Amino acid sequence: MSACSTSSLQQKGLLVIVSGPSGVGKTTIVHEVIRRLGGEFSVSATTRARTERERDGVDYHFVDQQQFQKWIDDGRFLEYAQVFGRSWYGTLQDQVEHALGEGKLIVLDIDVQGAKNIKDRLPATFCIFVLPPDENTLLKRLHARGREDEAAIQRRFAEAQVEIEFAKNSGVYDAFIVNDDLEIAIDQVCDLVRARRRA
Repeated sequence: MSACSTSSLQQKGLLVIVSGPSGVGKTTIVHEVIRRLGGEFSVSATTRARTERERDGVDYHFVDQQQFQKWIDDGRFLEYAQVFGRSWYGTLQDQVEHALGEGKLIVLDIDVQGAKNIKDRLPATFCIFVLPPDENTLLKRLHARGREDEAAIQRRFAEAQVEIEFAKNSGVYDAFIVNDDLEIAIDQVCDLVRARRRA
């Protein structure tokens, strides 16, 4: 996508990125913001395994490494990255282009690497980072999900600390929200997005 078309698309619609560590509640916030504000959710592609609760094409496009590489080669990604040296994640460009071109609100739930890559390409992107009240609360939430063993939980917790530090120092994020109370956090994100759309 050329610089000219990128600029014009960004002026018509609003691209919002919501990031945060595992267990912080960002996915719930994203879906509620979309429901309340009439936005669209951009479904990312990933090479990681699907959990029992997830639906292909709804939560993520779950693909193998070969398919993901083909999409890279075909230029289908707005951004893509390997997260913590394991699974690959990518934002498909066509859905974002289409929604922005129609003046719509489109929301991405992506990690800090992806947010930085998109912000570099589309500087007008509105980036929000969701923080836990404190580290102990985040660790409790990771345990409460009941999805992983202790080793995996501790790995995610360590990764969360790295993500939070990066987010605070990167200059990528326009706003930080603390999810102490989920309803309040949702209201705060909705208010921020409404204000940005009016600006």
